[in-house]
Amino acid sequence: MTRAVLALGSNLGDRYARLRAATDALRGELLAVSGVYETPPWGDPDQPAYLNAVLLVRDPAAGPNDWLARARAAEEAAGRVRDPERRYGPRPLDVDVICVWDDAGAPVISDDPELTLPHPRAHLRAFVLRPWIDIEPFGRLPGHGALTDLLGAQPLATDVLELRPCPDLRLESTG
Repeated sequence: MTRAVLALGSNLGDRYARLRAATDALRGELLAVSGVYETPPWGDPDQPAYLNAVLLVRDPAAGPNDWLARARAAEEAAGRVRDPERRYGPRPLDVDVICVWDDAGAPVISDDPELTLPHPRAHLRAFVLRPWIDIEPFGRLPGHGALTDLLGAQPLATDVLELRPCPDLRLESTG
């Protein structure tokens, strides 16, 4: 497996520093880094706003579970503790594996409860799709279609209006 889209989010502590640390931890695998967006919380409104970004990464030796392990390691390094009572609650860092493509460029499809691919709610999350468009303007979410089409339809067309670009916060790729 060679390529993956990872979504980053943080709404506790120094949100920007947490996104930078996660990005820096993947520096050797980065193909592209989106802009940073401030977004309202999703699924649990009683919490601070998030900073979100998307990374396109590659590693010829990494499979889907390797990306999941890296995502969890980044979350743990940021001090994330999962609260089963608050699935969508606040967190210092959230890293989701959105999609993975194999060596031939075909999307990996998985219904494994530990890692469902593509991410089962990505098509409902403007805070994932809008930053993804920064790095893949003609990108497609496997099983759902073009990112721009998804963002143009309800309910995301309304949600995208609540995203605030943060051009002064940069997570640039040097890879």
